[in-house]
Amino acid sequence: MSVFRGAGVAIATPMHQDLSVNYEEFARLIDFQIENGTDAIIVCGTTGESATMTEAEHVDVIRFCVEHVKHRVPVIAGAGSNATDTAVYLSKEAQDIGADAVLSVTPYYNKATQGGLAAHFTAIAAAVNIPVILYNVPGRTGCNIQPETAVALCRDVKNIVGIKDATGNLAQTTKMMSLAREAGVDLELYSGEDGLIVPILSLGGLGVISVLSNVAPKQTHDLCAQFFSGDVQGARDMQLEVLPLVDALFSEVNPIPVKRALSLIGFDCDTLRLPLTPIEKAHEEQLIRAMKNYGLIK
Repeated sequence: MSVFRGAGVAIATPMHQDLSVNYEEFARLIDFQIENGTDAIIVCGTTGESATMTEAEHVDVIRFCVEHVKHRVPVIAGAGSNATDTAVYLSKEAQDIGADAVLSVTPYYNKATQGGLAAHFTAIAAAVNIPVILYNVPGRTGCNIQPETAVALCRDVKNIVGIKDATGNLAQTTKMMSLAREAGVDLELYSGEDGLIVPILSLGGLGVISVLSNVAPKQTHDLCAQFFSGDVQGARDMQLEVLPLVDALFSEVNPIPVKRALSLIGFDCDTLRLPLTPIEKAHEEQLIRAMKNYGLIK
């Protein structure tokens, strides 16, 4: 049984001006997501600014999310690190807190060979009993999980169940899914690119781990549901309609634009931790236009 199917939100982490986590606003954002059809919550990922959190903060944010969600939807905890021991620690903490799965990014900066990636992810999976979803985002990490490695890990390690594919490389994704089919491996594929939801679903994807869902949870859920219902043309039309907003949400490094977008729809989310800085004026204007055209603000 898959971890989730549909649109999972890579949820932002609201912060006070003193840079502490704003848990009251975080609770509001979680409830907004669930009330508007989000199929899963992915906490402490890139969009959640996990890279700027201490380990204690990281664990506390996961704990709060799990306790506030109260099993209404699955919670997937971002628990990756460039240090295998740290990733193991965070994954074990996430499991003990009650997360339904962990999302584990490729080691960044120090990178790894394909053999090193296999050893890294195998060690993480061996430390927990809950599902592990690999996170392949070479544009951020400088490290790419090759199709053969992803398929081998899903085949050989019982609780490595799938991958969040944020490569933007559909040829690579297609090869991975082809190899998985040839090997009889049930690889759970999630899009990590809001602009490629329908193409990824067409390759056998189960959904998306989405930045867009922060501000458009119902629309992103409905896009996936439309595809699953068999209305591929309808899903395609929804994908094309939302592209200007997706472009605006990635006009600067994530989560700068999406936190501004959340503020524009009424959440106290403007605060960012350095090295992230407030959105530039031209990109803010692009974002506002896109949100107005998509009907999110007036």
